[in-house]
Amino acid sequence: MPRREVPEASPPLSARHCHLWGQLYSWSDTRIAVVGFRIKGAQHIGVFDKLDGVRVVALCDPDREILSREVAKFKERDQKVDEYTDVRKVLEDKNIDAVVTASPNHWHALITVWACQAGKDVYVEKPASHNIWEGGKMVEAARKYKRIVQVGSQNRSDIGLRAAIQYIREGNLGRILWVHGLWFKRRPSIGKVGGPQQVPSHIDYNLWTGPAPLVPLMRKNLHYDWHWVWSTGNGDMGNLGAHQVDDCRWAAGQSGLPARVMSIGGRFGYIDDGQTPNTQLAIFDYKPAPIIIEIRTLPHQKGLRQMDHYRGIRSGNIIQCEHGYFAGGRGGGWSYDNDGKKIRQF
Repeated sequence: MPRREVPEASPPLSARHCHLWGQLYSWSDTRIAVVGFRIKGAQHIGVFDKLDGVRVVALCDPDREILSREVAKFKERDQKVDEYTDVRKVLEDKNIDAVVTASPNHWHALITVWACQAGKDVYVEKPASHNIWEGGKMVEAARKYKRIVQVGSQNRSDIGLRAAIQYIREGNLGRILWVHGLWFKRRPSIGKVGGPQQVPSHIDYNLWTGPAPLVPLMRKNLHYDWHWVWSTGNGDMGNLGAHQVDDCRWAAGQSGLPARVMSIGGRFGYIDDGQTPNTQLAIFDYKPAPIIIEIRTLPHQKGLRQMDHYRGIRSGNIIQCEHGYFAGGRGGGWSYDNDGKKIRQF
């Protein structure tokens, strides 16, 4: 299903959330604040607008241009919405029941913890946190304050993937030998600047930076390219590769940490202001089946327009078993025998 429709259709939100929220307050009275909506958050707002009994009552973004754009849409629909640039002010509003955040990664943990402390449930986009320590604090906060916290790793709601993994777990292809997650997508250089850049006047850079070090902007674009700077992002491993990591652990039946992890990679092909790898291979030492995650944003040969693939997959997973394998991703895929003959579509 389209990712922007997940808040409407995913089983965790539609079933578990309705049940638990119903114990706390009427589902027909659920009031939501959305924090960060340049792209993904705006998609969430669009979905919530279609749901009965759900109202987006507050918007928060330190970029006043983006904030004004979204507020204008509410005015066009004759819907009242409060607007903020500081998330702390949002959390002071006792009329807000839940917070949805699609902020940059470095804000995920603090917004989640603060929201739990303020008695609000949370939907936080992937990755759950910017680092492992922060993730632990999010779990502690959810448990301590008895709040619902859901992370946007919504591939587990995908009908095709669920059917494929069930098929494999039933032993139809034999024992799982290894699981391989792939994210192959061409990305250009973000450019190289000669010194600190001027932050646009409509952005409160202090609020945007939040818990990250407040340092001069050293790249051309503030938005999105934060993914490729360590203090705010996690590279493609923690961007769209986060879905592949989650899918692989799900397929392998793993919920804990591996015994060991090895990762190699680097930033190749150009010299720019990005810091994170654009090529990376990570191996998770799980028993009995290891997990391999491979990230590529450059084709294997200079000048090629089309990205590489492995067994026909550029974004998805290979689940290799004794008697065949599954190749697919969001939306489903195929099982094959070890000679590459198709067995079943999901």
